[in-house]
Amino acid sequence: MGLTKAYIFTEDQNILADIFKALAHPGRIAILQHISKQKGCICNDIVEEIGLAQPTISQHLKELKQVGLIKGEISGKKICYCINSERWTEIQSLINNFLLKTESNSC
Repeated sequence: MGLTKAYIFTEDQNILADIFKALAHPGRIAILQHISKQKGCICNDIVEEIGLAQPTISQHLKELKQVGLIKGEISGKKICYCINSERWTEIQSLINNFLLKTESNSC
């Protein structure tokens, strides 16, 4: 969606679209699942775990970080990632509201 048309939609609609766009790749889902299973921040082992090239993983991490699903901190030469639990809760609420307020009808 072009930026020129974003203004015709509500803030929540634009936020949800950004979130769903970030979640629309199986590699990103795999990254989120891997990060969420860790006790703390994880560093560069994502490449080994997921099986994608390092530049691809970096791009996916950038997309996930942009919408706030993850946080990253620089620790020496490494960047450690973890789930952004505050944002995660906000996103869960947005998605739940979307699903609950959208009427289902039989066709």
